[in-house]
Amino acid sequence: MANKGPAYGMSRDVQSKIEKKYDEELEDRLVEWIVAQCGAAVGRPERGRLGFQVWLKNGIVLSRLVNSLYPDGSKPVKIPDAPPTMVFKQMEQIAQFLKAAEDYGVVKTDIFQTVDLFEAKDMAAVQRTLMALGSLAVTKNDGNYHGDPNWFMKKAQEHKREFTESQLKEGKNIIGLQMGTNKGASQAGMSYGRPRQIIS
Repeated sequence: MANKGPAYGMSRDVQSKIEKKYDEELEDRLVEWIVAQCGAAVGRPERGRLGFQVWLKNGIVLSRLVNSLYPDGSKPVKIPDAPPTMVFKQMEQIAQFLKAAEDYGVVKTDIFQTVDLFEAKDMAAVQRTLMALGSLAVTKNDGNYHGDPNWFMKKAQEHKREFTESQLKEGKNIIGLQMGTNKGASQAGMSYGRPRQIIS
């Protein structure tokens, strides 16, 4: 914000480590996806971490992105006609995107904080959120994803199995391999040293 001074010492080291996590190749892929998903009207950012932050900062591009993943008539984020210029309106727009992303299925641990984007505190976290959103969109495969499906990893999906009563009863008669086997085992011919001497 306006009254934030330069970082020194440990704060500077921590911020430096956070900034090193930012991936410029990933930025290119995310920009390509956002443009493919939302259309050329969203424009393109200047290359680099700060250009990417400025492009997303007012929340409009993010809102258009999450809205494009829903069918017409069920858009979760209201987009104002004119981009917001007041700080709290921009942060509110980002917060609406974050809520919509969570409702879409992005887990809380993958969602960035509003200040991570607005003040460029952790742009790598913003990239993680967008990657998680893209992965979910590819996994859902509901026709709303646009772009190359190879840009994102598909999430693991549940493979539920149904068994009949007779199959469940058959399973109770089988000894699992982890329990071992007793075929051919006996104690015949085994000796454990001298028998016990009982002296009276």
